[in-house]
Amino acid sequence: MGGITVPEVENYLYEMLPARDEVLAEMEEDAARNDYAIVGPAVARVLYQLATISRAKKIFEMGSAIGYSTIWWARAVGEGGRVVYTDGDPKRAEKARRYFDRAGVSQRITVRVGDALEILSEEKEQYDIVFNDIDKIDYPRVVRLALPRLKSGGLFIADNVLWSGKLGQPDPDAHTKAILEFNKLIYESQDLFTTILPIRDGVSVSVKK
Repeated sequence: MGGITVPEVENYLYEMLPARDEVLAEMEEDAARNDYAIVGPAVARVLYQLATISRAKKIFEMGSAIGYSTIWWARAVGEGGRVVYTDGDPKRAEKARRYFDRAGVSQRITVRVGDALEILSEEKEQYDIVFNDIDKIDYPRVVRLALPRLKSGGLFIADNVLWSGKLGQPDPDAHTKAILEFNKLIYESQDLFTTILPIRDGVSVSVKK
């Protein structure tokens, strides 16, 4: 799963996780076999908790792949809730739709195929949660777009913000530089209160003031 904690701790955390249902378990196997990027069950449980605690009903997900985290969000928002799925690959989106049907959450999910940044920029309403998991090079651009579309008290969440522990290395590549810039932006923003959770590859949780 690309964890940044020491292997013994990482293994312990995953060993402690309850078994997932048939659909989620199959998606985890699918992701491992075909190299699809998913958050994995440890982070997914955090996302579910955050959505439940905040009583989120409208969630915009940027970079949904085969829809693994989308299902966790959809289950968290419950009946009457809505999750916007975005991905640039029609084949991944079609696979995600099939998983949504099997998981029984299709009616809560709006599938949008295309550039997540463009789709978000067209949104007129505000969301309870915006989740950022797109190509890391574009992370800094998301901050400017997400904030106006997030309600006061809403959550701006991003995955991979510790980037396999590369952030302190000399001569960072473009993706690492983008993550460094993103983290700086969310911590320095006057509109956000941010904490980074060092679970798996790092999850940032920012509350909009």
